[in-house]
Amino acid sequence: MQSVVAKRTEPVWALVPAGGHGVRMGAALPKQYLPLGGKTIIEHTLLRLAACPSVDHIIVGVAKGDERWVKLNFVHDKLHSVTTAGAQRADTVRNLLEAMPSDAKAHWALVHDAVRPCVRITDIEKLIADVAAQTAGGLLAIPMHDTAKQADNAQCVTHTIPRAGLWRALTPQLFKAQQLAQALDAAIDQGDEITDEASAIEAQGGAPLLVEGAADNIKITRQDDLTLAGLILQAQQETVA
Repeated sequence: MQSVVAKRTEPVWALVPAGGHGVRMGAALPKQYLPLGGKTIIEHTLLRLAACPSVDHIIVGVAKGDERWVKLNFVHDKLHSVTTAGAQRADTVRNLLEAMPSDAKAHWALVHDAVRPCVRITDIEKLIADVAAQTAGGLLAIPMHDTAKQADNAQCVTHTIPRAGLWRALTPQLFKAQQLAQALDAAIDQGDEITDEASAIEAQGGAPLLVEGAADNIKITRQDDLTLAGLILQAQQETVA
């Protein structure tokens, strides 16, 4: 894939939470280890991050005693270390931040879902470049084009939500490591629901920048997503070829 080299600032650490069990996938193993185009999903994701010129280091957070990760034997020069995942995503990201060297707190933390293997290198580079001057960080996202409906517990429509100004949050999400750590600590202490890293920053009064990304940066959650991801990866390879 073609890439656009972003303006370099502080080093960028890619943090990959990979401790989930993938219950909604209904598979016999965690979805990050499901096969996809000759590799596991997480291998595709890590190789995509490692191929980014502006990503300097990668840290992965896996479940305690995860033998599948050990058997995977993933090796890359940019892989800095592997740490233990927490009970919730916010806990895992906090552990990933703690795994960064003590002198890297002013560096950038680029958090990316382990099950988003189709993210484009150009989008990651654009995010890093666009967020370089932002005090509250930023994230890849897509403007909402579909009509959004609010439903009740019976899955009946209660009202239509105006889509003007609505975006779908993606990953990676990029923040200064110390800023994100403080925001997550505050959110965890207050018992706030943290659905992504940006929401922790928002809870502390920050306004992260939305950087438009490609729609093919899908998160693999259900079986249909796995099939679609295979088609996307093939199409991306054919485009480059």
